[in-house]
Amino acid sequence: MYLYEQYTMYKLAYSLVEKDGFEIIHINENEEELWLEKYENKKSSVVRFVHRNFQWSNQLKRDIAAVFQKTKALKRFLQGKKVEIHNVYIAGDAPVDEWELLKKPMQLNEKHPMHMHVYYLTDDAGFTEKKRLREALGSSGPIADNEDLDIEEQVNFYKARLKARYQNRKQEDQDVFSRGKPLFTYILLVINILIFMMLELNGGSTNTKTLIEFGAKYNPAIIENNEWWRIITSMFLHIGPVHLFMNMLAVYFLGVAVERIYGSWRFIFIYFLSGIGGGLASFAFTTHVSAGASGALFGLFGALLFFGLIHKRIFNQTMGKNLLIIIVINIVFGFTVPSVDMGAHIGGLITGFVASAIVHLPANRKLLVQLPAFILYAVIIFLLIIFGVRNNLHDPVYLLMKTEQLVQNKQFNQTIDVATKGLAYESNVKDQLLFQRSYAYIQLNKIERAKKDLKLAVSIDEDYIRAHYNLAIIYYNNNNLSKAKEHITKAYELKQDNPEIELNVNDLYEEITGKQAE
Repeated sequence: MYLYEQYTMYKLAYSLVEKDGFEIIHINENEEELWLEKYENKKSSVVRFVHRNFQWSNQLKRDIAAVFQKTKALKRFLQGKKVEIHNVYIAGDAPVDEWELLKKPMQLNEKHPMHMHVYYLTDDAGFTEKKRLREALGSSGPIADNEDLDIEEQVNFYKARLKARYQNRKQEDQDVFSRGKPLFTYILLVINILIFMMLELNGGSTNTKTLIEFGAKYNPAIIENNEWWRIITSMFLHIGPVHLFMNMLAVYFLGVAVERIYGSWRFIFIYFLSGIGGGLASFAFTTHVSAGASGALFGLFGALLFFGLIHKRIFNQTMGKNLLIIIVINIVFGFTVPSVDMGAHIGGLITGFVASAIVHLPANRKLLVQLPAFILYAVIIFLLIIFGVRNNLHDPVYLLMKTEQLVQNKQFNQTIDVATKGLAYESNVKDQLLFQRSYAYIQLNKIERAKKDLKLAVSIDEDYIRAHYNLAIIYYNNNNLSKAKEHITKAYELKQDNPEIELNVNDLYEEITGKQAE
């Protein structure tokens, strides 16, 4: 009879795996215990088989309670939030005391309640209980035996098949994380660190001029000079050691994971395509000078999300919940900290996901997914470029940056035109646009217009030291010493509080105050 009980358990389990889509999640041969799962309609149906005799109902109760606890521990490995347990006991005899009430449906009250159904297969009730189990699971019925095998051989056959199925599944899960070795991850780390050292030796990584010279994202140069290569070069520049450390830490952890999953060449393809997507999103939505690998890094987040879409079970069992929390935290942090380039982050995340769909996972070529993904990526890039150019040309901050570039090139008439265009928009850079236009007027010897702009600038920002300084010069040159002293005194006081401003206020202050004293 013992052999027949084994036969019943292993045949039932094998039938559910072979015909009804269940997967083996645990085998304990010593205790003759099997756990199966099937995920369907957002619900995990868990079947636990155990070949064991219980003499008393209290023993059975303790085991039922233990199964609830084991399922709770396994919950993160299950695919569904809703869990229904089918606890199947296979034994020669039922407990000798009253135990039938334990066959009623049970529930463990939690945020996501777990339900349990108990089945007790004995020699007397085996057929009835098997029928009840199959009806509850919607099973298509038992698998046919091999007539050439005796019962012991049948047991060994089913056990061997189930064990092989379980081992193959474990090996497939391991293989998913062994598609490549982290080669390009280390290369990227070295390149970024070397370039950072070059920045520090040539003016400093926080120096805006140095960053622009080395290829930071600088919208006026991209639009006016067609320097689109800056979208790529900016990926390798970092602003300060903290920025470098945080990004390289992320490159290491995310890069190793993605390169192992996708393989080296797919990884570098995803890295650059998401970096380009993030850079263009930054170009489209933010006008300030920016640099860093953030777009590419968020692209690696996107790659892991795509992996999760294809391998939901493995994703949920390993990184799923933690990864989603990290992404949400980064996005919330980005929206609350003004200096964070959210355009690059969101753009990188989206294009990284799409780039992953283009290359797909190793040994998973799907042209019906890859081709539309390639078209989608091309459309995103095209729209970012078109929108970015138009958005920048009507952005006062971009126009201010353009006036600074025009002043450096001594194109003063164009400076006036661009500044005037920028002043037509409501913005918080009006004082700076007025200053740039006033400087161009001074260079063209249109002093009254320059004075008018400077007075407007200090009326907007009374602590605008450069505007006070230039007004002092204009009034001094016109022999209006009282006005000159008023503005140079203000500039002198501001300079004491802001010594880092590169402006030689002291000499002019001494000259004007000395002249007035005479």
